[in-house]
Amino acid sequence: MNKVKSNKNKASQIWGGRFEKDSSKLMKEINSSINFDKRLAMHDIQLSRVHSNMLAQNKIILKSENKKIQKGLNIIEKEILENKFKFSADLEDIHMHIEARLTDLIGDPGKKLHTARSRNDQVATSFKMWVRDEIETIDDKIKNFQKALLNQAEKHIETIMPGFTHLQAAQPVSLAHHLLSYVEMLGRDRLRILDSKKRLLECPLGSAALAGTSYPIDRFKTSKDLGFKTPMLNSIDAVSDRDFVLESLSIATLIMVHISRLSEEIIIWASSGFNFVKLPEAFSTGSSIMPQKRNPDSAELIRGKTGRIASAYQNIVTMLKGLPLSYSKDMQEDKEAVFDSFDNLKICLDVAIGLIKEINFNTKNMYEMAKLGYLTATDLADWLVKEAGVPFRDAHAITGKVVKLAESKNLGLNELKLNDLRSINENISEETLKVLSLEYSLKSRDSFGGTAPKMVKKAIKKAKIQWLKNIV
Repeated sequence: MNKVKSNKNKASQIWGGRFEKDSSKLMKEINSSINFDKRLAMHDIQLSRVHSNMLAQNKIILKSENKKIQKGLNIIEKEILENKFKFSADLEDIHMHIEARLTDLIGDPGKKLHTARSRNDQVATSFKMWVRDEIETIDDKIKNFQKALLNQAEKHIETIMPGFTHLQAAQPVSLAHHLLSYVEMLGRDRLRILDSKKRLLECPLGSAALAGTSYPIDRFKTSKDLGFKTPMLNSIDAVSDRDFVLESLSIATLIMVHISRLSEEIIIWASSGFNFVKLPEAFSTGSSIMPQKRNPDSAELIRGKTGRIASAYQNIVTMLKGLPLSYSKDMQEDKEAVFDSFDNLKICLDVAIGLIKEINFNTKNMYEMAKLGYLTATDLADWLVKEAGVPFRDAHAITGKVVKLAESKNLGLNELKLNDLRSINENISEETLKVLSLEYSLKSRDSFGGTAPKMVKKAIKKAKIQWLKNIV
């Protein structure tokens, strides 16, 4: 790329007309965003193509000028894709780089591209386009994650594991039912993405600096050609709005919270005390000193990166909260946080998918732990209510005494003799004993959304339709 001729008495060929001196080196350094916003290059080129076409169609520039602009933009696109484009802090951002290079290539017609637009609406539009595309990629990855979870769930519909509250074994559930809870969490994330798309389809372009423009532009055409549904209604709001940034970061944070919770469980399950899972070697690491170790570093890194993305949301909230309308340079600080968050979110989703696909569940150990902790105590209390007509609070107290007896004898509830049980309450009979098995407990939880295998099968079928075929 040929260097644009510099004028030592001017700060910038783009905005330096009223300045006599160049910016200081420090000012250029803090003002430049090219190191990170060059990621918007393809979106800015697409935006410029559409804007130039509209200018020509509305006779604001000549068709011959538009033709040269389009040819120049094609050359610039090729240079960027082939890593031949040269970047400089002197030109601040990707938008000024493209305009300067275009003028260098085609001369005066390149200077006309910025007619009827400002960097304010240009930046807002290209960034919104980038977020819109990225959110689609994220949605696809979440869908693949749901698919991986559903594939594992289908294998473990009748696999019994302890369900936990307060990280204490509480009631028996199926492993499939547990995995499906994450499918539902991720489903809500996808619905949030779907809803956010409505607001990502409003186009800022044509708002110019903040007040609109006196040129006879067609904002509806440029909006449509850029994949938006409609122009934004208020030009001041259009250039100052960063709600879409906060909303996308909020969604990203919730997604990471959900992945992090699963990661935490995998870390716990992989520990020697639980031994519920065997981690795939592809997503584990070893120790530099302890050769026996298989560390759940993939899950730990996901857990760790969650704070990074959550803090990005707080970063932008803090930056925006005191800004007067319309545009302020503070808003340049929005992009690094978003780029970093989406990069980390995507790799975390990919790692989580690979981890779930390849993980091995130690179902025997899950079952053995479920036998501990008197997990069918609630089933006994429910039987006393339903079959013996005992008020629930009384049934609760009776069952508590049964648990205490089992503890004193170091036995499971299902290992107690009938006479032992009847010594606590005469309503207990041979029929009562069947409700103390883990299998009976699992099958009995057949309320809608429950863990009974027949309900889990229905839930898997419904989830496949809802999340893998079409979102409703």
